Amino acid sequence: MNMSFPKLSRLVLLTAVFAALNAAGLPAAEFEAKPDNAYFARFAPVKAPAPTGLLLQPGDRLAIIGDSITEQKMYSRLIETYLIVCVPELKITARQFGWSGETAEGFLQRMTNDCLRFQPTVATLCYGMNDHRYRAYDEPNGQWYSNNYSAVAASLKDSGARVVLGSPGCVGKVPSWVGDQKASVEDLNLNLCHFRNIDIEIAAKEKINFADVFWPLFTTGFTAHQKYGADYAVSGHDGVHPGWAGHLIMAYAFLKAMGLDGDLGTFTVDLGSGAATASSGHTVDSFTNNTLTVTSSRYPFCAAGAADQDNSLRSGMTLVPFNAELNRLKLVVTGGAAQNYAVTWGDETHDYSAAQLAAGVNLAEDFAVNPFSAAFARVDAAVAEKQNYETRQIKDLFHGPEGKADADATAALTEKARRPLADAIAAAFVPVTHAIKIQPK
Repeated sequence: MNMSFPKLSRLVLLTAVFAALNAAGLPAAEFEAKPDNAYFARFAPVKAPAPTGLLLQPGDRLAIIGDSITEQKMYSRLIETYLIVCVPELKITARQFGWSGETAEGFLQRMTNDCLRFQPTVATLCYGMNDHRYRAYDEPNGQWYSNNYSAVAASLKDSGARVVLGSPGCVGKVPSWVGDQKASVEDLNLNLCHFRNIDIEIAAKEKINFADVFWPLFTTGFTAHQKYGADYAVSGHDGVHPGWAGHLIMAYAFLKAMGLDGDLGTFTVDLGSGAATASSGHTVDSFTNNTLTVTSSRYPFCAAGAADQDNSLRSGMTLVPFNAELNRLKLVVTGGAAQNYAVTWGDETHDYSAAQLAAGVNLAEDFAVNPFSAAFARVDAAVAEKQNYETRQIKDLFHGPEGKADADATAALTEKARRPLADAIAAAFVPVTHAIKIQPK
């Protein structure tokens, strides 16, 4: 007997397989935990793999690759600045290769000319938004995306790069450029969630790291509406291009996928003996009159701004555990006689109990503005200027008349212009001497 069945999508097949496993009593850990709300009912995000160890190596050359969301030069800037100031011992350099409107297929076509000539040793990828075509999922389009994104990852691997394959983000509304298509916001996000699941398959097949951009943005978008109101737009006010809060969440996803542990240092003070120590990257200069003076060659990641605004990095930090997992600069104080203490660092003072200080407090989380803020801002501004030039270097010059006439000569000439911008970043990153005053109350 000849029987035929309709072709099922990957998501339908995966859902059916996992449902059968769960019915058989096997662990139900193959899907991400979902908030208990009807908003998430139709979504089946496959469990994202966790990174195993640090992907990065000393002296890595990082390529940050993607579409217009990457060309915003926001999450890419956060990543580069973080790597420079928070893990300076790795001495990582970076370039961003964002291109508005691009798909994985588009990057595949320009990869050799634009990116591989710089011999990246590690690369992050973020495609899928344009690839999903702002419509409901269909299998031919999903297969086209899978084929091209797989080819990009494989080509980068073949060139010698370690790869972090990022999923697309989510949409907050149907963007204005979609036109008359009938797909709803939920249809688009179901499609993007499906692409995310495809990305996990690609990462497993290619044995590369995976950065989950979709699920954190999607879940925090819902949380932010409950917490801060309906006008808060994690995915951006056009529905697609996030503000600083959303880009902080994206940077968090990629930095976690690189296997970074976020331990930026610990200052330990024994008030009873007057002894003070600091971990690697920091040197104790003195501890007198309840004041610890330290010179640091490693910075915390500094972010200020309103907690309830979607264009604030500090607000993004309220939606994902960035500080707890990637930005820990701890102060541990023991041996004192008081029950409570006032800690002053820079122009801010916070009160802690003796028990809190003995357990350790995260200065980077509690002090939004601190003695590193000005130095951090100088490095970040230098990174922004360099990344702005990289867009011009690739889009205007490599793909302009100069590049079409002589690609190699254009690359050499533009590198001479870029060099001072990279040097300015190194010049801006200098040790910071700072004081922490610990007063009994």
